[in-house]
Amino acid sequence: MFDDLLQANRRYATSAPRNFDGYAHAGVAVVTCMDSRLQPLEMLGLMLGEAKILRTPGGHVTPDAVNGCVLGVNLLRVRRILVIEHTKCAMASGDDEVLRKRVASESGRDVSELLIGANPDQEAQLRADVARLTGHPLIAGRAEVGGFLYDVDTGLLSQVC
Repeated sequence: MFDDLLQANRRYATSAPRNFDGYAHAGVAVVTCMDSRLQPLEMLGLMLGEAKILRTPGGHVTPDAVNGCVLGVNLLRVRRILVIEHTKCAMASGDDEVLRKRVASESGRDVSELLIGANPDQEAQLRADVARLTGHPLIAGRAEVGGFLYDVDTGLLSQVC
């Protein structure tokens, strides 16, 4: 079932970059959506080894994303954190109830306990996520945090907060 991907990996491995030290050499961390239309390094003009990339549904600052940012700031030379949401995101298409109904319809299962974190008010969500990071005691004063919206139609990024 994964043979095509393993074969592609073998080709990749013949020229894969090596000897990176794991630091974010541009001092950047990005929290963004798992949407396959987003290419975080490319959209910011960065290269492999220059940024830490954390992907979550909707680009929301989940507990795991907070942990990644704390580690990035304190151990991996991150000095700027971008929280990037995007247009036409499923996580902004409705609230949790709307998305639970869609998942239940597709899966045929009871998903009433599923916590998704959907929010149709992207700007409010982005501001809350940025505030969560800027107010964190292990990030505050150690890294700048900004909230951005990526337009999937134009490829342009705009700063919201």
